[in-house]
Amino acid sequence: MQVDYIIVGIGIAGISFCEQLIANGKTFVVFDDASQQSSTVAGGLYNPVVLKRFTSVWKSTEQLDIALPLYEAIEKRLNVKLDYKIPVYRKFASLEEQNDWFASSDKPLLSRYLSTIIIKNTNNTINAPFGFGEVLETGRVDVKTMIEAYKADLLQDNLLFKTPFNYDGLQIGDTSVNYQNINAKHVVFAEGSGIRQNTFFKNLPLNPAKGELLIIHAPELKIDFVLKAGVFLIPLGNDLYIVGATYEWKDLTHNTSEKAKRELLGKLEKLISCTFNVVNQVAGIRPTVKDRRPLVGKHKSYKNIFVLNGLGTRGVMIGPYVAKQLYNFIEHTEPLDKEIDINRFN
Repeated sequence: MQVDYIIVGIGIAGISFCEQLIANGKTFVVFDDASQQSSTVAGGLYNPVVLKRFTSVWKSTEQLDIALPLYEAIEKRLNVKLDYKIPVYRKFASLEEQNDWFASSDKPLLSRYLSTIIIKNTNNTINAPFGFGEVLETGRVDVKTMIEAYKADLLQDNLLFKTPFNYDGLQIGDTSVNYQNINAKHVVFAEGSGIRQNTFFKNLPLNPAKGELLIIHAPELKIDFVLKAGVFLIPLGNDLYIVGATYEWKDLTHNTSEKAKRELLGKLEKLISCTFNVVNQVAGIRPTVKDRRPLVGKHKSYKNIFVLNGLGTRGVMIGPYVAKQLYNFIEHTEPLDKEIDINRFN
């Protein structure tokens, strides 16, 4: 089999790069053994504001301008609903926070996204005496549905191999690589935290962080917005809500924990007063980096081996942006943004 690319990993990063290949008429195959779960358990929010400090997300406008059309293209091609437009409300803890919000809304990078209207709390199940600030141009991508639909489409076209990738089996030439019966011009590794076992890129400074989410059933809550207040609450419909998320750097298994459940429930019970039931708990390992920038670039010794990783907690926004950067770097020799280039750690 002759293709332009071998892609290893089909989470948000891998899908984002596949979309660049499809848009540009390139051929590819994908290897994914479903061992990484960070994308499948992601909340999927896209939000251009850091709500802890009321600051702009890095390159938020550029990211959204690339990401939203990409998800729309996937929706049309695979006939699935992925992008749900939904406002994000930040609960104010004090009058001082309201003032900080207004001050931030005057900043050039934030004025587009921060509403200057304080929303009063009319929901007696939520503890929010100082009301909410609304973030504009936000939404949620149903990442789990996207990955399932994408895999099914690739399988139908015989483009997905659901087996572990054997790094030692990759034969690297000057202008191409061979793997099993596949000859390709390039290999892109988009494995998330699985990069720790990758013999080509395992020394990159990935700092994996386990995250856990709860799914609750709360019939009395009745909110149609994402609520951020210590935890975030994301409505899924049918009175179901995502509650998240935790951060854990020592236990890097995919097992859920009572510790994380207690942490999330403790924060949730301070926020809402209605009854609810926990119906599910999930865990995944986020591929985070100490400087909070992705890991993108070319192997120092092999000119046809590349990495696309380190999307962290904002993968649905960052993934399409860095995938386009990597594609243009490979195909058009355009330089990578220095903030994401893995050479910054040399």
